[in-house]
Amino acid sequence: MRPAPSRFKTEPIHPWQYTQFMVRIMSGASSRLALFLFGCCSLALEVYTKEHGAADPRRADYYVAAVYEHPAVLSPNPLAFYSRKQALELMNQNLDIYEQQVMAAAQKGVQIIVFPEDGIHGFNFTRTSIYPFLDFIPSPQLIRWNPCLEPHRFSDTEVLQRLSCMALKGEMFLVANLGTKQPCLSSDPGCPADGRYQFNTNVVFSSNGTFVDRYRKHNLYFEAAFDTPFKVDHITFDTPFAGKFGIFTCFDILFFDPIVRLLRDSDVKHVVYPTAWMNQLPLLAAVEIQKAFAIAFGVNVLAANIHHPSLGMTGSGIHTPTKSFWYHDMENPRGHLIIAQVPKNPQGLTGTENAVGKMDPSHTKFLELLSGSPHCEKDAQEVHCDEDAKWNLNTPPVFYSEMMYDNFTLVPAWEKEGYLQVCSNSLCCYLLYKRPALSKELYALGVFDGLHTVHGTYYIQVCALVKCGGLGFHTCGQEITVASGIFEFHLWGNFSTSYIFPLFLTSGMRLETPDQLGWENDYYFLRKRGLSSGLVTAALYGRLYERN
Repeated sequence: MRPAPSRFKTEPIHPWQYTQFMVRIMSGASSRLALFLFGCCSLALEVYTKEHGAADPRRADYYVAAVYEHPAVLSPNPLAFYSRKQALELMNQNLDIYEQQVMAAAQKGVQIIVFPEDGIHGFNFTRTSIYPFLDFIPSPQLIRWNPCLEPHRFSDTEVLQRLSCMALKGEMFLVANLGTKQPCLSSDPGCPADGRYQFNTNVVFSSNGTFVDRYRKHNLYFEAAFDTPFKVDHITFDTPFAGKFGIFTCFDILFFDPIVRLLRDSDVKHVVYPTAWMNQLPLLAAVEIQKAFAIAFGVNVLAANIHHPSLGMTGSGIHTPTKSFWYHDMENPRGHLIIAQVPKNPQGLTGTENAVGKMDPSHTKFLELLSGSPHCEKDAQEVHCDEDAKWNLNTPPVFYSEMMYDNFTLVPAWEKEGYLQVCSNSLCCYLLYKRPALSKELYALGVFDGLHTVHGTYYIQVCALVKCGGLGFHTCGQEITVASGIFEFHLWGNFSTSYIFPLFLTSGMRLETPDQLGWENDYYFLRKRGLSSGLVTAALYGRLYERN
């Protein structure tokens, strides 16, 4: 997903690296930023020492993974026609950086590394101009091949050869993205006029350099240079250190195929995710959707994004359902390597069994509200509910504002505590909240139930508590990254889908994990107490795949 935004999380910091790291960071930071960075780095140190330990990096119940956010060397004119030699010269500049990162990762005991979409060749090509950048790729189902050891077996495979040799030299599984070509015959009814298919392709190599498999992107995002495969690739690959991994690319994350069908295989506990994602707040920042996906499906996500802040492209991470190591930086032009220990068997977050305590006052009130909810009857288009005074604790004005190019219906959250309701079509959203203190900011509860039609077409149901860009209603839905409002809250809605992604960001692009998440009396809810910083977005983002 190509065509916004701020900072951070890094690879775990060894205790003996901490002082040197902080001196380097603090030297160019303002006092406020330095304080923020110090807090983040202190947390990173604590996470490493407490959760990862300083002993053997390959604990029996963990594996070591890396993702690299890459500032790709781009073609100065992607519309121009290059020779194959010229194309390889540009791509080798990116592959040289990849090799440096593999060697750095190898020193940390990394067992699998993921590189981003478009990281080798760049983007914004036409079908013709990208052709010199394409490798030929044979079917891994038909042949067994080690490009590093058998470089002359197929022509136009120079990029595959280099990637294979990196995996072999680094002794790790390697996942990368490149453009590939596949000749086709005129007798093939789908064969393009130029006699070849061109695919946006992820490739996987084992730790001995063997070509393991490939995934061809299915949900293209305004990519005129590439074809959509006639048949969806549902690709998994096995590893000796963590079992089965799934694989997909960028915009695929918002669609049923290949993801949902792939994850119906209960053996898939990890996914690798190359992406070239342009951030869009408040609901679709890169790290925000990556983390939400990990929680929603109860899997580990190894997500590598390309790094071009001027294009709003940043945000990579290694996410489990309960923890994240992430990087988001709209200022630094350099790339970033994230390394983390990842549980082989991720523990899911969804479900009411993970309650902190069902009978604490706020959750008791939430359950009472649900039990006293009005009787509702839903037809194909609308929901009709009997009136109930209990469901009208607060009646602030309803207003409308554009968020993510969709017309949301909203109500302001003005009070220090309150209970709000707002509805659109068949979806009603509810918020029970309490604040330790009011801030000079406008927050609002919004709902959208309909077909999203800008930069892609797909049906969504959304309940969102957001900080607005200013004090005017029209600013709700604007992109912001800084906030100071602290909330304790339950957010819930009567969703018509089981595919619901919990989106959760606080000030400074920090990721939060819900305290509790799941279904209660046919309502899906998210609960959170003790925010680490001011709330930017808390949302339940439902996908109704069948209505696309």
